[in-house]
Amino acid sequence: MRPTPQQLTSERLTLEPLRVDHSAEMVAVLADPTMYEFTGGEPPSEADLTARYRRQTAHDGWLNWILRLRSTGETVGTVQATLGVDAAELAWVVSSRFRGAGYAQEGTAAAIAWLRANGIHSFRAHIHPDHAGSKAVAARLGFEPTTCIRNGEVRWELPPRCHN
Repeated sequence: MRPTPQQLTSERLTLEPLRVDHSAEMVAVLADPTMYEFTGGEPPSEADLTARYRRQTAHDGWLNWILRLRSTGETVGTVQATLGVDAAELAWVVSSRFRGAGYAQEGTAAAIAWLRANGIHSFRAHIHPDHAGSKAVAARLGFEPTTCIRNGEVRWELPPRCHN
């Protein structure tokens, strides 16, 4: 049985399991067109986010969290873990307003720790080769780039830890 996301906390963040009603506040977080430079697309409308969040919250194996500052409750981004047969595929997005503060790394680290505690021990992320920010987050988390390329993105893998 696959785990369902639970609320998590880190030093500065609360990771709140995604709900459909998060779409209203996430429109502002995802509004900056520069956020789509490496992934393509454009800022979503609230209706688009509502439909997306409906799909994501209904799908077994798609674990999504909203990142909130513990100090103010302000939403800064998201972390996603898509559970596959052999690994969890991770992705993170932080509002351009909050980039450089370490929130992507902190939120993703909290999700990884929780996933490990729930029996998931293999992690990967696919990152555009020119996306310096995401590559830095991945490297600080211990991910290493591989030679595998999918849709123009490099697969990064987190070396497994010994676990009992």
